Amino acid sequence: MPTSPYFPTYYQGHSGEQNLVQDLVDEQIKLFGTDIYYIPRVVLQDNTLDEVRYSKYQEQFQIEMLLQNVMGFGDNAEFVSKFGLRITDEIVFRVSTRRWTEEVAEHNPNLTIDTRPNEGDLLYFPLTKDIYEIKFVGKEEPFFQFGKIQFYALTAEIYEVGSDSFETGIEEIDDIEQLFDPAIKLFMDPGGSGDFQVGEEVVGDEFLAKATSTITGDAVTSITITDGGSHYKQGTPPSVTITGDGNGATATATVSSTGIVNGITITSGGSGYTTNPTVVIDYSPKDNRAEVKSWDSTTRSLQVINRTGTFTTDEVITGLTSGAKWSPETFDTLNNTNSTYDQNRQIEDSADNIIDWTEGNPFGEYGNQSGSF
Repeated sequence: MPTSPYFPTYYQGHSGEQNLVQDLVDEQIKLFGTDIYYIPRVVLQDNTLDEVRYSKYQEQFQIEMLLQNVMGFGDNAEFVSKFGLRITDEIVFRVSTRRWTEEVAEHNPNLTIDTRPNEGDLLYFPLTKDIYEIKFVGKEEPFFQFGKIQFYALTAEIYEVGSDSFETGIEEIDDIEQLFDPAIKLFMDPGGSGDFQVGEEVVGDEFLAKATSTITGDAVTSITITDGGSHYKQGTPPSVTITGDGNGATATATVSSTGIVNGITITSGGSGYTTNPTVVIDYSPKDNRAEVKSWDSTTRSLQVINRTGTFTTDEVITGLTSGAKWSPETFDTLNNTNSTYDQNRQIEDSADNIIDWTEGNPFGEYGNQSGSF
């Protein structure tokens, strides 16, 4: 028999009292809270080592939250560590479980755990124009009041900008990557074509497969692979596009177990072709990609952010929106052109002078050179 005559059991509660408490929680947060943008995190992983390459933020959901520590940030917000000054402003938001389900979970966002807010997701606070990263989600505070959880406590810290991609549709949020993401500048060889567009994705062709076609009459009758490329996925072969003065020609590709395009099958020869059409095989998953931050056609300088690899001077970089094609002449991956405080190049050059790398072994010879100790 339950000890309380008013509720069946502490663990089951009663729907009437549970809903009453939930209504009161929702009302208090709406009265004294503020609108916050909840931004789910999508992790892009390396296919080989399954490591996180970078994070992508493509959605945002506006929901009211209550700021718990209204007197300011938590303790130890700034301290000096062995790595220098650390600023870890901590803040706690409370959000209604019911409202979070209505405004976020029911819209099927990309959540690692779809039943609650996730650590690693971001919160944008319009009042201070700051972005916070959720570090811990308190899921049982208070502990099952009337047998139910009415709100989550989200402990967050100031977001440390990395090479992450923002495409939320909210301008003040998406501008963060343009302003703060690490960027490099590439100077292009003369002879390229077109102008890159700010914000578009560019891709190199270091691992791209290539092929040519032959027509008989007015139809495509054969396709020859001139370069099988590399790092393609056997289970998801690349698409093949055939373009020319005719129409209707289609083909499919096959990939070997070693990731090389080893065959192209013509599924339709099309008609109306008077010259051999161009065959374009889709890019390899390993091909280097980046986002355009700026393009100066006068100096042929391309500034990019969100790189997924390192471009080479032997490849052609193509803008997927503009169609611009240029090959890099020189670039420096150490210089972050998005920061006035970056010293990577100076540190690297200074470090090179510490040890004489022209010696066979700058740390000394190994083995018994004289035959005795």
